[in-house]
Amino acid sequence: MTSSAAETPRDASNSDNLRSAGTIDTAALRLSVSGSFNATMTRLKDLVAIPGIAWPSFDPAPLEASAQAVAELLRAAGLEEVQVLRSRKADGTDGGPAVVARRQAAAGKPTILLYAHHDVQPPGDPALWESEPFTAVERDGRLYGRGAADDKAGIMAHVAAYTAAAEVLGREFGLGVTFFIEGEEEAGSPTFRPFLETHRELLKADVIVVADSSNWKVGVPALTTSLRGLVDGTIEVQVLEHAVHSGMFGGPVLDAPTLLARLIATLHDAEGNVAIQGLVSSDNVAVDLTEAEYRADASVLDGVQLAGTGSIASRLWTKPALSIIGFDAPAVDMASNTLLPRARAKFSLRLAPGQVPAEAMDAVRRHVEANAPFGAKVVFTPGESGNPFLTDTSSQAAGFAMWALGEAWGVPAVEMGIGGSIPFIADLTELYPDVQILVTGVEDPDSRAHSANESLHIGDFRNAVVAEALLLARLNADGLA
Repeated sequence: MTSSAAETPRDASNSDNLRSAGTIDTAALRLSVSGSFNATMTRLKDLVAIPGIAWPSFDPAPLEASAQAVAELLRAAGLEEVQVLRSRKADGTDGGPAVVARRQAAAGKPTILLYAHHDVQPPGDPALWESEPFTAVERDGRLYGRGAADDKAGIMAHVAAYTAAAEVLGREFGLGVTFFIEGEEEAGSPTFRPFLETHRELLKADVIVVADSSNWKVGVPALTTSLRGLVDGTIEVQVLEHAVHSGMFGGPVLDAPTLLARLIATLHDAEGNVAIQGLVSSDNVAVDLTEAEYRADASVLDGVQLAGTGSIASRLWTKPALSIIGFDAPAVDMASNTLLPRARAKFSLRLAPGQVPAEAMDAVRRHVEANAPFGAKVVFTPGESGNPFLTDTSSQAAGFAMWALGEAWGVPAVEMGIGGSIPFIADLTELYPDVQILVTGVEDPDSRAHSANESLHIGDFRNAVVAEALLLARLNADGLA
């Protein structure tokens, strides 16, 4: 689909999976969520007040306090089997504290695992915040604070939805529910894989809900059906054995930063598409956004032309995107009249669904080595990699989720992609190959996760709680075929 022919968002209400939806008491679930919503907001504000950052350079004490606060919330919700667990990093140090709580499934009932993370990004420059980052403040229908959206609202959506479902369904609530609240996601989840391997049976489920994504826009819910993968690494250009005087030797040879810039310029074609051969790319998206919407959301300056071809949504979700995110060269204030012998840049390449990361890394290597300018020596060093993700939208759980989102918001839910990556989902799919994974979220294009003035739309947050309560009730009533 091209940007000139965007499809209407898919309405799941006619799916065969939803033929018994009338058995769910949606009104009672809404009433339960509304009745406790002020308490839910208070608990969310309390979580925001804890500056739990999993980066090694920060005090670990607030992160421990954050985990304990989440554990207490789960105990208060009626879960008895609540543990704070961790695994070891490769260097022998402990990973971030994760909270795991379980309610065992009744005979014949499936189990759902509810994932979120309690650690947050550092606040950054305090001068950029309009209010204190770790003091949750309500303004104009939004809640501002670090972690208010990413991802402490995800935690509270899980807790509040579970509480509502348990209250309304009472003894009929036989669904197995496992909470997995990670404590190091913003630090790259360094012990996620060993944690899964150690606690594989503890975390085993039929459906996993990852509440760490976004909705299409305020007032329009979405199920995230695709995520781009990621590879990164460094490209170094070497041209001289050592630095020399630019006046005495300049002219016959170009300096390393100039040659590196010429090499970087080959990574995109004249229209701004990634020019590396062998990468997966498609223009198959269910919805699109206008150029004006993208410019506003991404704060593009007037006069700057957008890069690439095809629909804007495909450029964000189903096509590769390459950025230079670091450059080693002397700072301008420290510059001297010298021909620099070497320069280095770090690239970040987002991968379309269906791309094998190792093949993408090799494609980048082949490209830079084949395009070495003026015969300069090019040293390619691979970095990290993560797999893309594509949901099976025909699955029963996906159908239930689309129904629940549409019911909660009162408008059809959208199947959308996300340009970012959640690499640990590949670990989930590998260790639990039969599980149905649903990626949901409470954010919207104005949430500014990771940035100053991060915020949560309070109305959409309430709807997200209702939607998850409906999903729990639906899985409890119908199970999985």
